[in-house]
Order: sequence, then structure tokens, then C-alpha cells
Amino acid sequence: MSGSTLLEQPALLLAAWLLLMSAVLFAAMAGDKHRARRKLRRTPEARLFLMAALGGALGGWLGMLLFRHKTKHRSFRLGFPLLSLLQLAFFAYLIIN
Repeated sequence: MSGSTLLEQPALLLAAWLLLMSAVLFAAMAGDKHRARRKLRRTPEARLFLMAALGGALGGWLGMLLFRHKTKHRSFRLGFPLLSLLQLAFFAYLIIN
């Protein structure tokens, strides 16, 4: 890896992206739970799923479990773990190849 940039390492670039998006969605889940408790304006579910689809599914899943947020919604209970597995599988594929 000496002399190469991050852009020349797809697995590292993807790992950085997944970590960033996971942190963003984790924070969004925390904020949405906070607003839900205070009866304030909420983050649309479609936006949460968009962030998950863009790479933040693992952070969303962890946020869902830690904050006990959106756990009654079947689409979140199944969707976030499934998207997490797909994203991690793609990451593993890049590492192997």
C-alpha cells in the first residue's frame, strides 16, 4: 500500500464511506428519538431509509437497538439488518478481490 492514495484502495474508501454514513444515521436516529419524546418535528422515515441505503445501515441498526427507536416498524427491523449484511458483504467482496 506504500505510495498509493485512498482513492486507489476501493475497500478502504468504501470502509471510510460506510463508517461516515453509519455515524450520520446513528446520530439521526438519536436525534429523531429525542424529537419523538418531545413531540417535535420528526425525520421522515424515507430519509432514514435513504441514509441506510447510502451506506449507513449498520449505524441505523445500532441506533435502532441502542435507542429503542423504530423497533415496532417491521420495515426497520428487517430492512436495516438486511441492508447492513448486503453492505458488509460488498465490503468483504472488495477485500477478497
